[in-house]
Amino acid sequence: MDQVLGQVLRNAVWERLDMLSDLATRADAQSLVSVARSELPRLTEGWRAMLQAHEPDERGDCPTCSTRWHRCKAPCSVWQVAHEHLVAGGLAPQHTVAAQDHRREARRRVPGQTRVSAAETTGRHALVNPRRPAIGGVHA
Repeated sequence: MDQVLGQVLRNAVWERLDMLSDLATRADAQSLVSVARSELPRLTEGWRAMLQAHEPDERGDCPTCSTRWHRCKAPCSVWQVAHEHLVAGGLAPQHTVAAQDHRREARRRVPGQTRVSAAETTGRHALVNPRRPAIGGVHA
């Protein structure tokens, strides 16, 4: 049951991000202003909440990424990705719509899969990103 709920949550988040990306690239100026006013505060609060969970402890370890057997020194991968996308990404050239579509399709592929799956044709996302192991290093 937890796997089903997890998949529903992941699908909802991926679909929301896809919708926002589509709006950013295809919407008219008035729609963009409206979306920015409603979504930017939500996105920034989401980033803040996630980053707060990954704030280093007194030893300089990320309490969320660390385990009993393996300590993860700060900055953890969450902080690195945040910096890449929120700070350094502002200096990078803008991504094209084709590049965004390519990344979206890459997220939906399952390792070893060569044919288009129902996940890809229905807009549902795969459980596993072939380039990154699932949380804990184990594929679902």
